[in-house]
Amino acid sequence: MTNNSTVLALKYRPVNFDQLIGQELIGETIYNSIKLNKVPNAYLLTGIRGTGKTSIARIIAKVLNCKNGFENLCKDNFCENCEAITNSNHIDIFELDAASQSSVENTRELIEFSRYAPTSSKYKIYILDECHMLSKQAWASLLKTLEEPPEYLKFIFATTEIRKVPITIVSRCQRFDLSRIKSDQLFQFIKKITEKEKGRVTDEALKLIVKLSEGSVRDALSLLDRGLLSNSQGEELDLIKAQKIYGYFDKSSLIELFQNLFKGDENKVINIYRKIYEAGVEPKIFLNDFLEILYFIKNISSIKLDGTNFSLNDDEFNAIDKISRTIDPKDIILFWQFTIETIDELDIVANPNLCVEMFLVRLMYLKDFKDSVITKDKLDNTNNEKKTSASNKIVDQIKNIAQQDEIKPKIKSQETTSKLFINNFEELIELCIKKKEIKLKYELESNVNLVTFVEGRIEIAFNENLDKDFIKELSNKLYEWTNTRWIISLSKKKGLISKKQEEKTNKDKIFDNVKKNKIYNTVLEILPDAELVEFKKNEHKDD
Repeated sequence: MTNNSTVLALKYRPVNFDQLIGQELIGETIYNSIKLNKVPNAYLLTGIRGTGKTSIARIIAKVLNCKNGFENLCKDNFCENCEAITNSNHIDIFELDAASQSSVENTRELIEFSRYAPTSSKYKIYILDECHMLSKQAWASLLKTLEEPPEYLKFIFATTEIRKVPITIVSRCQRFDLSRIKSDQLFQFIKKITEKEKGRVTDEALKLIVKLSEGSVRDALSLLDRGLLSNSQGEELDLIKAQKIYGYFDKSSLIELFQNLFKGDENKVINIYRKIYEAGVEPKIFLNDFLEILYFIKNISSIKLDGTNFSLNDDEFNAIDKISRTIDPKDIILFWQFTIETIDELDIVANPNLCVEMFLVRLMYLKDFKDSVITKDKLDNTNNEKKTSASNKIVDQIKNIAQQDEIKPKIKSQETTSKLFINNFEELIELCIKKKEIKLKYELESNVNLVTFVEGRIEIAFNENLDKDFIKELSNKLYEWTNTRWIISLSKKKGLISKKQEEKTNKDKIFDNVKKNKIYNTVLEILPDAELVEFKKNEHKDD
């Protein structure tokens, strides 16, 4: 690694197969194919960012064109070709960004230029990075050249999204899938880099870097670079400082939130979340970390067996292990489902932060949830037992707190207001007419795309024309009319067409049928300028 760049990701970029991290088998396979003179027309390298796709492409170009031969490939003192390839300025090696060269015109120019033999090397090589960005027409124009290229012409494609590459192209290439770098392997690598750079970084901070990089060598080196730059005074980069630099909040805060969540302490849960949010953690990142803790709680025993130390320290592990012993796995599954749904909701709400707060409150009102967290002392108390029983009746279904006013602890007597039942969407519209709720009737008919309608629950598709206060107003009215809390939720599903659109569609169909009538056509022959504006159904059977 002789790159003179001060940026670690470039300085320690591998220049031969021996320097590859985590992709040794791929390097060996490619080297053997060249050694046996079985070089394919095209290579296809796929994998997540930062796993070595572009680096391997350059190494292949070096192996094929090194003046010392592939068996004596340059390692320290580069030959003219290897030096030029390393610096990306070789006359016969073309590195193209498919995102900016995606049109069929660009591909035609490439094909036309490829007809000329290489100038100073054995092979002319085209490296197309992010090749999935090429258009269908561009790929189609490449097919023939890719299948039967000149002997001197080779292609190397690299992509992070292999599914977007046409199967006809994949079948013409020798494909290599680059895997994520293992955590322990990446840890040892960046630790060696830290020592070479004479940096002071604790193992806990390095483990955090490994976790945040998610198996990407480039991401790990970029994070390490930021961390080392923060030590301007020669201070040691510890875990706390690293968390601040990388915008990563301490898991202990999230674990504390879980502990209070399972106790049903709403105030503490919300306060802990607000502190996390004020620290700069985005709602979606918070929910993803929330999912991670749920996973740990559910599978803590297997994590213990695996000895995974890159995600949890000892204190966090012990705290999660303690939680897992007191919570029902069924509750964890429910939490997981609700978290996934909330992540989807973040894309359609105006204030994701408030959405997360309401999500946390809703979790504490899950059916039978309180039963699973009640301690033995509470169960022994008769008075509390009665209160819990009454509370469970109130939270018999998941409460959508955003749609209701303050929940009253008093249970209404069965002898109070008689319930009004609404069996379908049409009955709801008729009820709005009866109650003279013209605005609600208009929204229901014009801007509501119904997904599902059952007693106590309405699911509608998201419609940007829907009044922002519609759900709140309808929820309040339904509670007033039926003496029951209704859940009204937005869905990403398409839903049915609105009633107004349905009426228009039916009317258009009748218009089309009328225009096909012989009488109508006869009228048009007599009066060519006539136009059908309205029609009225004839109710007389004899006519």
